[in-house]
Amino acid sequence: MRKLTQAFLLSLCISGPSPALSQIGNAATTPDGISLPSMGTDTSPHRSAAEAKLRGEWLMRQIRRGLNLFYDPEIDNYIVDLGYRLVSNSDYHNRFFYFFGVNDPSINAFAAPGGYIGVHSGLILAAETEGELAAVMAHEVAHIGQLHIDRATEEANKLSLPTYAALVAAVILGSQNANITEAAILATMAANIQSNLNFTRAHEREADHIGMKILTQSQFDPHAMPAFFERLQQNDRLYDAQVPEFFRTHPVTSNRIAETRDRASKYDYHPLPDKLRFHLIKAKIRVLSSDNPADMVARYEAKLNTGSYTHRYAELYGYSLALLKNHQFEEAGKVIESLIKEDRERIPYLLVKAQIKSSSGQVKESYSVFEDALALYPNNYALSHSYAETLLQFGEPEKAASLLNSMKKNHPTPPLYQLLAKAEGESRHTAKAHQALAEFYFLNGLTHTAIEQLNLALKQRRVSDMDKIRIESRMQEFKEIALAEKNLDLN
Repeated sequence: MRKLTQAFLLSLCISGPSPALSQIGNAATTPDGISLPSMGTDTSPHRSAAEAKLRGEWLMRQIRRGLNLFYDPEIDNYIVDLGYRLVSNSDYHNRFFYFFGVNDPSINAFAAPGGYIGVHSGLILAAETEGELAAVMAHEVAHIGQLHIDRATEEANKLSLPTYAALVAAVILGSQNANITEAAILATMAANIQSNLNFTRAHEREADHIGMKILTQSQFDPHAMPAFFERLQQNDRLYDAQVPEFFRTHPVTSNRIAETRDRASKYDYHPLPDKLRFHLIKAKIRVLSSDNPADMVARYEAKLNTGSYTHRYAELYGYSLALLKNHQFEEAGKVIESLIKEDRERIPYLLVKAQIKSSSGQVKESYSVFEDALALYPNNYALSHSYAETLLQFGEPEKAASLLNSMKKNHPTPPLYQLLAKAEGESRHTAKAHQALAEFYFLNGLTHTAIEQLNLALKQRRVSDMDKIRIESRMQEFKEIALAEKNLDLN
């Protein structure tokens, strides 16, 4: 069932327009001469900015609940930074976008209603250059910016809202509702895809055109787009029936590759070289995705011994992570120290050093590395989150809670609130622990459970009058959201 999720998000288009995309306008012609249908405006009875915002936020909560997202701060920050680099060099920089990573080995990225763009770990690993990854992300940015999701939604909106909600629940959440079988979902998807096929091809061409423009303006090589598409197509035979997920939702033909290659040749471009950060992130994903660290260690050793690598620093970094994961702490320490000697202030290296110290029982030394690094990079999320985990692991929950509370405004992620709930609980701040759990459940699409947690917080002793006001205010917000979702048949 999970295999259908991304295709469903794009083909069935389960929401209205992005709240920031309020003007749809009349029929338009793309730079390639493609005529796009008139979609009316967001004042249509079934669409409003508030409703679209509610649907988009609800959708993201269900995605968190139903998909295996990447919550590693370094990986998450990289995807967000690259996404906003592209957006800032587009015509959409004043619109809402939300980028996130999906821990899935399939080669895919997808755009969902409301400005949400998911990037699979498999796509990052398949990209040989940062430009190839950026090309796919720029394509998805164009899909959102050019209102393709909203145009495809017109037919989907003819479904009754209860049917819409049931289909979303079944696909995203893997529902076992006997009344909604996988065959029924596939039949609905197939019918909707067929009804939208007339302009899906036009959308892909336009997204290629606009995406390449964004790519070039962001100082990437425009040839990265056709190069990546062509390599996937050439390798397609290796997948047999397992066609790359990206091809299922973004059909790539030889003609389309030729068009993008021709278009790329017309650009005057001055690309920047790949950033080391891209290759470090690839190395980290590769190690995190492996369930055999000993095998990863052996692979890295073989590649380092033969010199069969592209970036030595990235290879050594991956090697240190594999050694750490395999509990070879002394060896891992030597490798990471050799990297720090070359580049003393690079956050990934400092983070690995701190983790090696804590994992090998050198707790004070680990604290020292974290504190020195945070002095260089105050409020860095990756360093702060890892430091809080270490503090909690070694019996300093109050210090961990203080650190996490300082981060929650700018980084309101489910793992942060889950860790905060544990820290507050171990600090015997029971009401605050329930409040943190409420935020955790809300972000994961369980609004009613979140309300229950706030009720439990109110029942605790030693809750100040000011805290009661805050808790009751947040509870009222949750109740209003739950009621609005009920009125839209989203639950």
